[in-house]
Amino acid sequence: REAESFKEQGNAYYAKKDYNEAYNYYTKAIDTCPNNASYYGNRAATLMMLGRFREALADAQQSVRLDDSFVRGHLREGKCHLSLGNAMAASRCFQRVLELDHKNCQAQQELKSASTVLEYEKIAEVDFEKRDFRKVVFCMDRALEFAPACHRFKILKAECLALLGRYPEAQSVASDILRMDSTNADALYVRGLCLYYEDCIEKAVQFFVQALRMAPDHEKACLACRNAKALKAKKEDGNKAFKEGNYKLAHELYTEALGIDPNNIKTNAKLYCNRGTVNSKLRKLEEAIDDCTNAVKLDETYIKAYLRRAQCYMDTEQYEDAVRDYEKVYQTEKTKEHKQLLKNAQVELKKSKRKDYYKILGVDKNASEDEIKKAYRKRALMHHPDRHSGASAEVQKEEEKKFKEVGEAFTILSDPKKKARYDSGQDLEEDGLNMGDFDANNIFKAFFGGPGGFSFEASGPGNFFFQFG
Repeated sequence: REAESFKEQGNAYYAKKDYNEAYNYYTKAIDTCPNNASYYGNRAATLMMLGRFREALADAQQSVRLDDSFVRGHLREGKCHLSLGNAMAASRCFQRVLELDHKNCQAQQELKSASTVLEYEKIAEVDFEKRDFRKVVFCMDRALEFAPACHRFKILKAECLALLGRYPEAQSVASDILRMDSTNADALYVRGLCLYYEDCIEKAVQFFVQALRMAPDHEKACLACRNAKALKAKKEDGNKAFKEGNYKLAHELYTEALGIDPNNIKTNAKLYCNRGTVNSKLRKLEEAIDDCTNAVKLDETYIKAYLRRAQCYMDTEQYEDAVRDYEKVYQTEKTKEHKQLLKNAQVELKKSKRKDYYKILGVDKNASEDEIKKAYRKRALMHHPDRHSGASAEVQKEEEKKFKEVGEAFTILSDPKKKARYDSGQDLEEDGLNMGDFDANNIFKAFFGGPGGFSFEASGPGNFFFQFG
């Protein structure tokens, strides 16, 4: 009678949804009369409402041990198994209910739910092998609708989120599990995996080691720990070699590091950029560009890789590509330095689209006034129309064009103001210099001088000398 009184009070609190008080009274009933199946069944129902499914499962199992014909006990055991992700065990419980009551609608429905969970598990297993992690996350989300307390499903989802680069979501799931079970090796592994993929390798190793303490045979944690340590060592050795100026060794070490784990996107992006820097030091600029391109493919936000590639583009006179990279950088980080780099690239691009007067004269951009004069003398005599009077019309036309360009180049580069404007990328037309009306002969006469004019005369087959009048 006392036990029944406790049970009735428990029922009253359960009806009011005060599950904690209900739990206390059902416990008193069990303590008073420990062999009553319904008391365990009622406490199991209360624990389920409190989300304490493992404890509820133990009570439900005890209830059917005391009375194998207790339908609600089997239903609750099955529901606990399903909530905890054990769909096979759940199916057995619901089938037992249907043996006792073949028309039980709840058991029929729950059996379908268990089958659905099993199907999602199978699909997820196949998709994980295919590395279709988005599909696995989808399957686990659907399975968790039926099995909200299943740590295994949550861990698989978190691992796939980490592999998809969705680290905050993965961390959140793993942390929730660790709050309930701080020794969960799988959750510790996922926490480490997130840190590892975010290039926090030292912290990641700590979590992998902790996971292996809890489960020494945890294969994934063991492999990840080994990779993390190897990656950290190779990267540090590469950095050391670079600082010491041993670029060839640094290149080898970064290349070896890139082969350790292709899934570690963030670290590999840094390794590609580092190797790109080494290649630029070795003047292998196209290889440096390729490395930086691989870096930004892995991490589109990696400013350092864009800056390194842009500089390589500048060094190889690929100014349009340099401008594009500097624009990307400046849009992301609007600093004075980045603005100036962009402006410099834009100036070089503008300059590259007009005639290169230095190249026409065959002199360096830092050539002195005397060097410019000597270069003009040589090129003007080389391309003067009189020297090619016996050539074909096509050759004459080409040499006349080159003669005119040499005169243009000298006109600009021999005038300090025009040269300064040209070097800074400004429009020369603003100085009133119209190259369309330019007369190269006037420049030639002015340069060589002499009142009697000039002519080219043959001194033998194919040979000419310049004669002042």
